[in-house]
Amino acid sequence: MRAVVYSETGPSSVLRLVERPEPRPGPGEVLVRIVRAGVNPTDWKFRVGGMGPLAHDEVAPGQDGAGVVEEVGAGVTHVAAGDRVWLVLAQHGRAHGTASELTVQPAELVVRLPDEASYDLGASLGVPAVTAHRALTAGESTGRLGPGALAGQAVLVAGGAGAVGNAAIQLAVWSGATVVTTVSSPEKAALARAAGAPHVVDYRTEDVAARIAEIAPEGVDLVVEVAPADNLGLDLEVVRNRGTIAFYANNGGDEATLPVRPSFAKNVRIQGLLLYTLGADLLAAATEDVSAAVAAGALRVGEEAGLPLHHYDLAETAAAHDAVESGAVGKVLIDLG
Repeated sequence: MRAVVYSETGPSSVLRLVERPEPRPGPGEVLVRIVRAGVNPTDWKFRVGGMGPLAHDEVAPGQDGAGVVEEVGAGVTHVAAGDRVWLVLAQHGRAHGTASELTVQPAELVVRLPDEASYDLGASLGVPAVTAHRALTAGESTGRLGPGALAGQAVLVAGGAGAVGNAAIQLAVWSGATVVTTVSSPEKAALARAAGAPHVVDYRTEDVAARIAEIAPEGVDLVVEVAPADNLGLDLEVVRNRGTIAFYANNGGDEATLPVRPSFAKNVRIQGLLLYTLGADLLAAATEDVSAAVAAGALRVGEEAGLPLHHYDLAETAAAHDAVESGAVGKVLIDLG
């Protein structure tokens, strides 16, 4: 089988296309033939050493992907050979992720892909959709998403043109929330509206706090935050009493200043989240709800859904990593089948 691997940290030039023996699944494992792999910022951050030294002699990157089950190990009953599936956390704790024609995964990380969904969509779920799910369920009122789950709540999504922001908009709208999102340009505003956001604010040209006050006079219940170093002050201004600010990235800086009195005066919950340490219970809830959203047609990809797709061949994985590192707007995918 073909795979793209690296054996040392560094720029994308450390990636190389190789041939490797076909793996076989053990008990509780599933062998998947990857059709499409998704590329996330964590892929290049791991590759450059930003997450620490390599834990394996050789790494095939890629947390997300979609494909077809080739074989299942003993004890696996929820999927069978021939099933279409999507993967999450495929390279977490393992040497070989989805930048490989075949990958062996723990059964709990292999999720049946609804018949209506394309492999492009399946490979775009994983990191963005599960992260968005956790952010939207981090408040005190609900632990699950679905029609009506966020009814009566207002949600602010920072960075609505990003992959997580796009998923958060779609999942929040599906769950009945009033959604407002911030963007940095008219082009990104168009993408956020395509995702389904009814209220889009350009933070470069508009008074964000004033606009949000018009939309949610009592404040927003949830903030899905990508840049707390830049936005924490604004978030505390617009969040309602007993609201939640859920942050999942460090865009804009590694340190944020917390205004103490505004935080405790509103009984605000400030919730950090990282996909890799969610735990089995939260991960299972997320994959179940995300699959339900896909089956309902509530999660989509492509320009018409506010998430343009950029395709690369497996041999072009280095260019795909470079595109994500350079801030490509939309979802970068690798074609393997």
